[in-house]
Amino acid sequence: GVAMPTKDLQRWNQDGTNMKAELEAAGYTVDLQYASNDINQQVSQIENMVSEPVDCLVVASIDGSSLSTPLSDAKAKGIPIIAYDRLLTDTDAVDYYATFDNEEVGRIQGKYIVDQLKLADAKAGTTYNIELFTGDPGDNNAQLFWKGAITDTLQQYIDSGVLVVKSGQKDFASCATAEWKTETAQARMDDLISSYYADGTKIDAVMCSNDSTALGVENSLAQNYNGGNQPIITGQDCDKPNVKNMIAGKQSMSVFKDTRELAKETVKMVGQILSGSTVDTTEGGAYNNGKIDVPTYLCTPVFADASNYKQLLIDSGYYTEADLA
Repeated sequence: GVAMPTKDLQRWNQDGTNMKAELEAAGYTVDLQYASNDINQQVSQIENMVSEPVDCLVVASIDGSSLSTPLSDAKAKGIPIIAYDRLLTDTDAVDYYATFDNEEVGRIQGKYIVDQLKLADAKAGTTYNIELFTGDPGDNNAQLFWKGAITDTLQQYIDSGVLVVKSGQKDFASCATAEWKTETAQARMDDLISSYYADGTKIDAVMCSNDSTALGVENSLAQNYNGGNQPIITGQDCDKPNVKNMIAGKQSMSVFKDTRELAKETVKMVGQILSGSTVDTTEGGAYNNGKIDVPTYLCTPVFADASNYKQLLIDSGYYTEADLA
């Protein structure tokens, strides 16, 4: 049983397709369900999978803390559970976690801004304006992206005054974007520009945790911003519209997470679990979910921009030239 959160974001469509293809190629019958970002729907879908019953559950949650009841039922039936890319939290009914190094995703984004603005060498009195956008508060990954990008990387420059957040919106809750929606990020950026940058004040950077939020920011800038420059904008997932924007100079970078690799490793994990073999995990990579330390396999995220997207995305077969035309 494979439970995915939504079809609204390109990456989850790709994850589901890749997972189903890999599992079927390995000989499994697959029940793949998308929950339209509706928690109750995902609960119901997993309940149905447990009652079938499936032999193994792979769950990419909408809200990692909302599935304790159906997961507990699965555990009681002896069904192993893999959290897929989003950690299942506040439950002991999870066996493994397959994901990317999500704090590293944030660090890559934060370091890009540090390097592009040369913050480490900034002279006294030099300041740069930045605004911050992250993801859904129910997605544990959003907290990890924030930690990598802000807490570990950019916070020191905000504290020293080199980076100025003119809106004053510097905490996770203020910068979160419900369901990672492009429209929500765009509306918030509209408000920020009208409130703090309408006079042509320059925005030097916008730290966006993923491509759907970045796209909203880019749409807003195109319609409302008159600061005379294109700010540095980060992203994640290399969604098609965002890669096109990178090529056009509207987005600076994105973190590429090859979902084919994650699907492949998850399928291998399923096989190892069901055959009673040792399950491959990353040494020292376990994540505490509030109840237990969950053994984890970490895939490696990769930096992407206009200079290397052809090698990463086209030469590897992830996209075709036509996809990005």
